[in-house]
Amino acid sequence: QVQVMEYGGGLAQPGGSHNLSCAASETLFGVRTMEWYRQAPGNQRVLVARTNIDGSRYVVDAVKGRFTVSRDYAKNTMYLQMNNLKPEDMAVYYCKMTRNYDGREFWGKGTPVTVSS
Repeated sequence: QVQVMEYGGGLAQPGGSHNLSCAASETLFGVRTMEWYRQAPGNQRVLVARTNIDGSRYVVDAVKGRFTVSRDYAKNTMYLQMNNLKPEDMAVYYCKMTRNYDGREFWGKGTPVTVSS
């Protein structure tokens, strides 16, 4: 059973930094995409960042210049480095992994990030 699990949620101050990680139970070399989504209360779950199998990366405009996404193949882990946090970044952050050979998607259970002074 493939598992995806997020780590690192917690409290951060506005303007501060926080790191999230997403660990997969299988090698990332077989993963087409790994993505970070977030869902704020009352809102839909939305894409935040993506890493692709070709090494390319993408972040949405709302976090561009503040968030950085990366993969560590040796650790089967994806990271989200969040800088200059804003109150609107407060949400539950989810990791989604799409397996390359069959396109199946696997979601983590989410980790909450609170941005407050």
